[in-house]
Amino acid sequence: MVLPVRFVLMRPRNAENLGAAARALKNCGLSDWAWVTPEVEDLGPAHRLAVHAEDVLGGVKRPDTLDAAVSDCVWVVGTSSRKVEGKRRLSPRAVGEELVARAKQGPVALVFGDERSGLTNAEVERCHDLSAVPTAPEQPSINLAQAVLLYAYEVRMAHLADTAPPPGPLPLAATDAELARVEATLEALLGAGGFLVDEKPGRTAVRDLVAPLRRSRLTRNEARLWLAALHTVRKHFPGRDDP
Repeated sequence: MVLPVRFVLMRPRNAENLGAAARALKNCGLSDWAWVTPEVEDLGPAHRLAVHAEDVLGGVKRPDTLDAAVSDCVWVVGTSSRKVEGKRRLSPRAVGEELVARAKQGPVALVFGDERSGLTNAEVERCHDLSAVPTAPEQPSINLAQAVLLYAYEVRMAHLADTAPPPGPLPLAATDAELARVEATLEALLGAGGFLVDEKPGRTAVRDLVAPLRRSRLTRNEARLWLAALHTVRKHFPGRDDP
């Protein structure tokens, strides 16, 4: 199933970015995109970078305006670091998840500004919500093709999560009594091996050793395997009964 998620590039200026963006979209299973008034004449560099994505590059739409590019969309997100009252500012991950969710109701769009100045104020106002990559302040701007890849990846991951088969039944977890037996058996083994000779009352070392096992939430089968392994090793240290 092809997701009705459209990537709209406003006034793209760099042919290499277009080729890299086409490849990024195909990497993520996407192909619906549009260039609005592109400022690129020679697409030779774009074709060189669109490795195995020439079909995506050739299938791009070329509407004259942003309105025309998103007229059939039920939700439009603009990529901009600006804060606008009444518009949510979403992370790329949140955008990917919501794009996939809303795409079930109709086409959705993600809009990118040009490489020099981004989206205009009017274009920002036209979008329903906004999103920006939380880059480091020392280098806040991000390359257009990289931004396309980043958002396409988030859409891809959200789509995979949305269509993943339901997980099977969880294995039975070890009970507290079973974990206690593992701890007691480990203590007997360490004591027989001489590890606990200088151990103070309170069994601090044993509890510290068992703590990661408790945190890992052992399954019942795993706890039984631990017990079997410990009992097998314990047989090599005679002189003390197993717990």
